[in-house]
Amino acid sequence: METIAERCCGLDVHQAVVVACTLVGDAGKRTHKEIRRFGTMTADLARLRAWLAEQGITHVAMEATGIYWVPVYAALEGGFELIVGNAAHMKNVPGRKTDVKDSEWIAHLARHGLIRKSFVPPKDLRELRELLRYRVKLVQSRTAERNRLQRLLETVNIKLASVMSDVFGVSGRAMLAAIVKQDYVAADVAELARGTLKKKTEALRLALDGRIEDHQRFMLGVQLRRLDQVEADITAIDGQLDTRLEPYREQFDRLLTIPGVDRLVAATIIAELGVNMEIFPSEQHAAAWAGVCPGNHESAGRNKRQPVRKGNVHLVTALVQAAVCASRAQNTYLRAKYWKLAPRLGKKRAAMAIAHKILIAAYYMLDRGVNYADLGDAYLDKRNTTATRRALVKRLERMGYSVSLEEKAA
Repeated sequence: METIAERCCGLDVHQAVVVACTLVGDAGKRTHKEIRRFGTMTADLARLRAWLAEQGITHVAMEATGIYWVPVYAALEGGFELIVGNAAHMKNVPGRKTDVKDSEWIAHLARHGLIRKSFVPPKDLRELRELLRYRVKLVQSRTAERNRLQRLLETVNIKLASVMSDVFGVSGRAMLAAIVKQDYVAADVAELARGTLKKKTEALRLALDGRIEDHQRFMLGVQLRRLDQVEADITAIDGQLDTRLEPYREQFDRLLTIPGVDRLVAATIIAELGVNMEIFPSEQHAAAWAGVCPGNHESAGRNKRQPVRKGNVHLVTALVQAAVCASRAQNTYLRAKYWKLAPRLGKKRAAMAIAHKILIAAYYMLDRGVNYADLGDAYLDKRNTTATRRALVKRLERMGYSVSLEEKAA
């Protein structure tokens, strides 16, 4: 095999130890191999970096093992050509499984250029990723806390959810705060309603007439405080996101013009996909990496239906959410395409297909610096006028009508 890197190193990364194997030697000649073990503390990783620099190593390869590779990557970044590979693509020969053998195998793969590099975004985008992913967890935590609070209200027979569309709006929060106090009067709490909710004062009085015990009142107070804290944290993270998105304001504003894409989806596309599309050979490669295209399963010349391939779950989630929103955007191509696919594929598959189209649009907008141009809801009909006319005539005939067509005058 052809030698690509004459001075390379393979790292077998674990939680507490890193096994490093260096291979140094000219192409076609015997290589010098050296193996060392390092800890994973910051000082240990600094010694690893200094040792690799002393050896004149140019390429360092490692597997993407959980999150343990992240601090190693950060410690070596900027000094070497770093290669992070998919562990499933780098399996060693069966029956020879030791940390030393693993590191040596990774070094040999790197020396001959046999590791496909995983996409690792620049440092600023990795920071943006962490903030966005943590925000998702906070929103999930807020939702779970709201569900627990709703369950508690139903347990004590306080039926606010039956009268109000949003228990956690301005009126609902004021009422919940009043319920926490001892010996609340349902009629007085109902008077806290604001806006159009004032018309339901009598219904609110009946809904608030529950039986809440002291320990339940205490739990309600704790839940409200937790909700306040989570919402304050989400607001703080939003401020951080706005600051870190400023260098990408042009791309961010462009992505917002895609139907269904809001500020969080646009930020997720930038953080997860990046803004440099040169790392993907084509838009199909970007879709495959993201995980919004179907898998391939061809046997005996026949293509069999496969589920979508695994990809970036954070990006896929955001794109599918955008696709569902796009299906409700009036007079748009994405809405028309969704409702054309949904009867045949089902709503979930149709949403994934629209997510794929959103990603392709984002790819070209980021790659070429162009704006989004909507094809319009009539595009699909215009593309195949004959088939559309025939289908509509058949539908009317099935309904019992006799149809005759006449072209409209110019």
